[in-house]
Amino acid sequence: MNNIQGFIRGIPKAELHMHIEGCIEPDMMFKLAERNGIQLRWDSPEELRAAYEFNDLQSFLTLYFEGCKVLVREQDFYDVTYDYLAKAHEENVVRAELFIGPQSFTENGTPLVELMDGVLGAIRDAEKAFGISAGVIISTHRHRSEADALEMLDAIMRWQDRILGIGMGGAEIPNPPSKFVNYFRTCRERGFRTCIHAGEEGPADYVRQAVELLKVDRIDHGNSCLSDPELVAELVEKQIALTVCPVSNLKLNVVSSLEDHPLRRLLDAGLQVTVNSDDPPYFGAYVNENLLQCQAALNLSVDEIVTLARNSIVGSFLPSQEVTKLTKKLDTYCAGFDWRN
Repeated sequence: MNNIQGFIRGIPKAELHMHIEGCIEPDMMFKLAERNGIQLRWDSPEELRAAYEFNDLQSFLTLYFEGCKVLVREQDFYDVTYDYLAKAHEENVVRAELFIGPQSFTENGTPLVELMDGVLGAIRDAEKAFGISAGVIISTHRHRSEADALEMLDAIMRWQDRILGIGMGGAEIPNPPSKFVNYFRTCRERGFRTCIHAGEEGPADYVRQAVELLKVDRIDHGNSCLSDPELVAELVEKQIALTVCPVSNLKLNVVSSLEDHPLRRLLDAGLQVTVNSDDPPYFGAYVNENLLQCQAALNLSVDEIVTLARNSIVGSFLPSQEVTKLTKKLDTYCAGFDWRN
């Protein structure tokens, strides 16, 4: 391991874009399938892992939603969430903000209370065990109706004080942010921070809609914003963080290679860009591997790695005092890192 690799692995960082139902390792998927009497269409974890070859976002989502079927009861959600947080702690993630999309599970008969108690219980126990700070973002599906999203919002209100924010994911096309103006206004009125997937496969206009119509606090992905200089300036002025997922973009053919990834251009534009893993088992890279591969492909400097880590902490939904605490931890790490080894 060279110095820059060791520096990346140890740097305190936040992960702001990771889907709980997208972090089921193949061994875990088979374990949960057996526990719940579910027959998978693969014969082994190895065969499942070999299926992780995707043409685009939709081909990934087809397999992703099939994997969701193994999450049925409280213990399932607990195990997957806790295992991810243990892994994140090993990678020196000091803050994790995790998506979960309840609609995938409630439509199959899982009571919402089972999902919420499992996820929130794992977050509580991981904080006690590892000291990792974490929160859950409820993600609704853009391929469903706005009425469906509002129904889910009403259903989660009993956990309002324990929910970090509201997000939205799924296939962008043909589901523009403008489809959900009333929903996001209602989320804001109820006191939630908000974010939405935009600009991954969708155009820059989808990012603009998210900012100007939905008035979100954060953009998940956001790559395509670069084609609209005025939008870039607006994102910089408003300090709206982008939660970019480089290896995910590569595996879903959003980019042809990491050398062609817009991460450096996003940095150079002064955007508050962050690096995240999205659905790490499916794409073969947790957050450290994303950073390591990007550093190698784009020749990122130490200062740029520090900027990415700082952006991740500042871009979190933590209160300002907690952001200050974690940025001081980052500064202490950088000042004390021994580059001689």
